[in-house]
This record gives sequence, structure tokens and C-alpha cells, in this order.
Amino acid sequence: MKGVAVTGMGIISAIGRNIEETQNSLQNNKDGISFPEILPTIHKSLPVGEIKLSNREISELLDLPADHACTRSSLLAMLAINELLEKSIWPEFPKDTGFISGTSIGGIDKTEEHFFDFKDSPEYRKYIQAQHPGYTTEKIAEYFGLGGTVTTISTACSSAANAIMMGAQLIESGKLKRVIVGGSDCLTKFTLNGFNSLKILSQKKGRPFDQDRDGLNLGEAAAYLLLEAEDCLAGKSILGRVSGFGNANDAFHQTASSEDGEGAFQAISKALKKAGLSPVEIDYINAHGTGTSNNDLSESMALKRIFEDTLPAFSSTKAFSGHTLGAAGAVEAVFSLLSINNNEIYPNLNFKNAMVETNLEPVIAIQENDIRTVLSNSFGFGGNCTSLIFQKHG
Repeated sequence: MKGVAVTGMGIISAIGRNIEETQNSLQNNKDGISFPEILPTIHKSLPVGEIKLSNREISELLDLPADHACTRSSLLAMLAINELLEKSIWPEFPKDTGFISGTSIGGIDKTEEHFFDFKDSPEYRKYIQAQHPGYTTEKIAEYFGLGGTVTTISTACSSAANAIMMGAQLIESGKLKRVIVGGSDCLTKFTLNGFNSLKILSQKKGRPFDQDRDGLNLGEAAAYLLLEAEDCLAGKSILGRVSGFGNANDAFHQTASSEDGEGAFQAISKALKKAGLSPVEIDYINAHGTGTSNNDLSESMALKRIFEDTLPAFSSTKAFSGHTLGAAGAVEAVFSLLSINNNEIYPNLNFKNAMVETNLEPVIAIQENDIRTVLSNSFGFGGNCTSLIFQKHG
């Protein structure tokens, strides 16, 4: 079984257009929560983690032709993967590079934009197929000339984490030597209206794990890692290793987690077993921590079940970026690797009072510690729960 190393990463979100800007925001408590300016919506008073670049501006940065057919999710992904490529040793990705991308929204932004044009304007009908998440992945693959293993994972908010897990499995099995993994999702009227109808959006900046939390802030982002097998690492810097992963489903409810956190408990347990680690060997937990009443309590119960009296430092970083849905697992994988490489724990913004049910208190100010092992949780609608473990190289 081959080891799985992370040799590159790229990101764009509301707190930064690259790794350096992102790290600066995390180190200086600088969140990216604002009100919608790019997204055409009537909900102008709902805080979101919006990237302040129009599709036209992104297209110009990518040097795309005016008549391109890319969705916003694919445009954001191209920016993130460009950063990954620019920091690699290659002018372009080798032909045997795989690509696994997670998304929950896909190209819904384009079907929203042109829904009423399809009948009378044939030039917009190319976007009908953008409704399928795979369309976004295919556009990204075309841009980078990736013609090998290309696939899409859409499991709600665990999509990107599952893409990372699948990529690691393909490398371990010897089926691939290198694979780009991660995810991308953009803000849409569909998601903003949908989450608002569920009454789980906050009208303030999110407060994960706080007793007075009242909902999440949606965000948009793209983040990708380059995973490589051990025999491909000569001359390359290694940012960390994917040592553990686990996926489970608590089969409890379409949009809620079980009260005892069974799905999260099973996912974390599987990840620890895969990595050959005991709970006391985890240095930091990047929690899913959406800021909703149900999610934070459910995850807290799972953490107490796993770690008992040895719970390590933990925080949710979603108060920085907003909940980026299908991209969240990759965004927080990047945060986890930054934590490992800089020996930093990033704070849980806006926290004041512990939940009375669990009394757990996250890290609320940046901490400097020797961080060798990070557990990153991503839990999605439908009960799809995934946990990843990243470890320092060497």
C-alpha cells in the first residue's frame, strides 16, 4: 500500500485569493463575511462569505474567450488549481494526473441566470446541462488538459472531503500516482433561498459552538490539493500526508444530524483506525462547526464520545469563510495543512459562551503549538459524514 503525500495546494475564498492572503487572514482574525454584492438576490441583509470578483473579472484573469461556457464554480476552481500548478515543478500537469472534484451546487448559477432564456435564445441552451455537477468538473478538466481519471463527487457538504478520501484510496491502491482533489461551490439564489427557508441562516456573523448561535453564513470557495504517491516525491516539498479517513451515515434525517452524533462518531472512529492513531495523538480538530443549533450540538456529542476527557484543542474556521458547502472539506484541508506547517491553531471567531449541554470551549485566539496531527470534519445533508486526518511529514 502506497503512502499519500500532499505536495501542493491552492485556494480562493472570501478571506483570500491565494494561500498567502488566506494565511494572513487566519493569523489576524480577519473574516470575509459581508453582504451580497456579486450575487443577484433580494436578500441583501443576509451575511455571506462572498468573493468580490465578478465572473467577467475571473474570466479575464484566466484569459478565457468571451464566449466560454464556464460556471462560476468552475471559474473559482480554475483560479485555485492555477495557484497549485504555478507552485509546482511542472509547466502543465502530467498526462497521468487524475482529477476528482467535489461540488454540491455545480452550475446552478448558470441555469438560474438563463432559465427564462432557454426557449427563445438557443445560444444559452448550452447551460441546461450545467445543472449537472459533472459539467463543472468537465470544464475544469478541459482547461487544464486533464484527460485521464476525471470524476465528480456530490455528497452535499462532505463532497470535497470525499474527493480527498477517494484520491487517497486511488493512490494507495496503485491506480494513480498523482491526483488533484478538492472542491468548488459558488453562492446561488437556490442555496441562499433554500437555507433561508430552513431557517438556519444567521442575520449576524456566525458563532460556531456558542450557546447563543442562531445559524450559519453561506460562503463560496474553491480549494484543491495535489496528492502523490511516495515514489513520485523526489525533489518536491511535502506539505503533509493524508494518513486517515472515514465516511459514515447516521441515516437520521435529510437536513439534520442525530442527537448523539452517531454519523460523526463513526466517521471519526474510522479515520483514527485507518491512521493507526489513538484519540490522544490528535493535536488539533478543525471541526465542521456550522453554527447551527443542531449541527454543533451533534458534533460536540460525537467529540465527547470519542475523546472523553482528552479532547484536544478544537475550533471551527467557518466564521472566517462562511460555510462553503461542497468546497468546505477542501477549504478546511488547506487550513489544516497551514496549521501543521506553521504550528498554529486558528481561532473560532465570535465565540463567547459554551453550550450548556456539553460545556466545550473552542480555541478563541490564535495559538502556537507543535501541530503534527490534525483531524478535519465535514458533515453533509443526508447524514453523509467524513473525517480526514492530516499528519506532518517526517
